[in-house]
Amino acid sequence: MKWKNYTCLPKQFRNERIFDGCGISGYINIDGTKDNGKKIIDMLCILNERENGLGAGFAAYGIYPKYKDYYALHFLFDNEQSKERVLNYLEDIGYLIQSEPIPTKTPMDVSNSPIIWRAFYEPRQKKGISSDEQVVQLVMEINEKFEGAFIMSSGKNMGVFKGNGWSHEIAEYYKIIDYKAYMWLAHSRFPTNTPGWWGGAHPFNLLNTSVVHNGEITSYGTNMRYLESFGYKCTLFTDTEVIAYLIDLLCRKHGIPIPIASIALAPPLFDEIEQMDKKYQIALKSIRATYRSAMLNGPFSIVVGFANPVPTLFGLTDRKKLRPLVAGISEDENTLFLSSEEASFKRLIIDSNGLYTFKKIWHLKSGTAIIARLDEGLIREGFEEPFKNIKLTVTGI
Repeated sequence: MKWKNYTCLPKQFRNERIFDGCGISGYINIDGTKDNGKKIIDMLCILNERENGLGAGFAAYGIYPKYKDYYALHFLFDNEQSKERVLNYLEDIGYLIQSEPIPTKTPMDVSNSPIIWRAFYEPRQKKGISSDEQVVQLVMEINEKFEGAFIMSSGKNMGVFKGNGWSHEIAEYYKIIDYKAYMWLAHSRFPTNTPGWWGGAHPFNLLNTSVVHNGEITSYGTNMRYLESFGYKCTLFTDTEVIAYLIDLLCRKHGIPIPIASIALAPPLFDEIEQMDKKYQIALKSIRATYRSAMLNGPFSIVVGFANPVPTLFGLTDRKKLRPLVAGISEDENTLFLSSEEASFKRLIIDSNGLYTFKKIWHLKSGTAIIARLDEGLIREGFEEPFKNIKLTVTGI
């Protein structure tokens, strides 16, 4: 793993492990309206009691309209040599449309940062392999084999910004308030079971899938081995990485709709399945059998940004809801918000002098996905039965 010398850690944390709850937040404007970063910063920073200063990050969708047809590769580089090696490699295998530093501002306690870089890239066409698959292979290769180089994000018209520090420091460092996006994700604190380093902060990303996660995936080993059988390289040794890769596998490679993929990740318990109609029993048992190694065990809540092909925000908790996730929808039903705590929503009301009101705030049912899609709205509220509003045909029933 890269950055084994964790000198980028704040001194007070270099020899200390802090186990605490993560702060996660996200929202989508269903009509595609773009907001600057103030709202997502406020949502995350109010959760400061869930932080320990070891890391934070943001994912923003719709921020690169000028280069929307190209893959926006966000890099962390140890040094100039690592950067030049990777950029030369990209030119050898594809087209570098634009290559430049990501604008940053150094606040007080963010120091010893890697080189922060972005490149807008297009792979050369290869017969029998899609551009998306080429970029996935590129991410796996660079993150595994190129010393001192790490790809933070690789989607189109979006980007991930993350690193060491408190949430307000990372927001200031990357000038998050200057970006305009129709969908935002945010996370504070580092993964529980991995050392604090810049690439290990959330969100975790692959192509247009980004994940922020609170909890611990105890099925990590099984999930990792399953992913590796499909060519994914889990180089970060952290559970959130496998969640991002599983969603890419299920939704992009296997073409499974998000509502069904969410069932594969957190299926109902067998005693619940046995009480359902026969056709639903067959479908759910088939999903469990086919994707048994993709099932997530352990306490978790996740918020996911997805844009393949339609931008979508969804949230999911474990089947016992051992980690919190709260939803809120604006009065005009145009914006869906998700967060670890209702405090994130109240912060928005306070900051807008009471003008920003919510039509409804609610808690999700455990193990049940909430889904909102650009131009379509809220399509699942997070308490429906597994196949409600999903067309299901089972042969022989």
